[in-house]
Parts: sequence; C-alpha cells; structure tokens
Amino acid sequence: MRSIMRKIVTGLGVALLVLLGAYALGVFDTEEPPVAVGQCASVTRAVDAPRFTALDCGSDQANVKVAKVVAQKGEGCPAGGSAYSTFTSSVTLCLIPNLVEGSCYGQDQAAGLLKVPCGTAQSVKVAKVLGGGAACGDQRSVAFPEPAVTFCLAEGGA
Repeated sequence: MRSIMRKIVTGLGVALLVLLGAYALGVFDTEEPPVAVGQCASVTRAVDAPRFTALDCGSDQANVKVAKVVAQKGEGCPAGGSAYSTFTSSVTLCLIPNLVEGSCYGQDQAAGLLKVPCGTAQSVKVAKVLGGGAACGDQRSVAFPEPAVTFCLAEGGA
C-alpha cells in the first residue's frame, strides 16, 4: 500500500512541477524582445495608442530606425539636431525616420510616416542622405547627431 501511495504522490509531484514549469514559461516569458540600435520598425497609431513592430529596414512599412536605446531614467535622446521621436516600453527608444534616398513620403495620422509614390500631393522627396553632419546647401534638411545623418528634402508632389 505504501508503494502505491508513494508512486501516486511522486506522480502528482512530477505533474505539478510540469504544470508550474509550463505556467512559468507562459507567464514569465512575456519579456519584450531586445531592441538594438540600427533596428528598423513600423510605428503606427502614433497619436492614440502607439504600436511598435520590428521590421527589416528594407520594408516599405519600416518608417523608423532606432538611433539610441535609453535604459536609465534621467537620460534622454541626443541633443543638437532635429528632435527624435520616442517610443517608451520598458526602455525609451530614440527614433529617426527610416528614409531612403530618392523615395517620397507622406504623413498619415493613423499610420504615421508612409512611403508614397512621388507626385503625391503634400509628399516630401528625400533628395540625398548624407553622413557625418554634412550640409544640404539650399535644400530643406533634417539632421540628427546620433547617428550622424542628414536628410536633404525636396517637394515630392511635383
């Protein structure tokens, strides 16, 4: 009788450990995937409920790139250029637009920055992408110190 009771208790103990392990994996494995500098993403619903979705930088939906990951309170995005967009979850992400030279972009309130066909009304064309703090001359520009990049812009709705 003791042998049967021992087997039942052992079986229940093993079953309990398996259930606790499954529960722990399901509940405690909810940590967000790490986000790295240079990673691209789509940020949508920027006004009411921002949503960050990691994407390949070559994707037409990848409208931002992570410039800096701020993990410590009190630390902020780099200063000295255009204002960074931010996305905050467990850390704050300093974001720059993922603009491609020769492409045109438009703004949508729900979707954020979108790649659009050049010639679209109120679109902006990225005439040049320059590194190292270079200037665009007479063209409108958006510059960021980290990473050091300048986007030279022209009207896209020609």
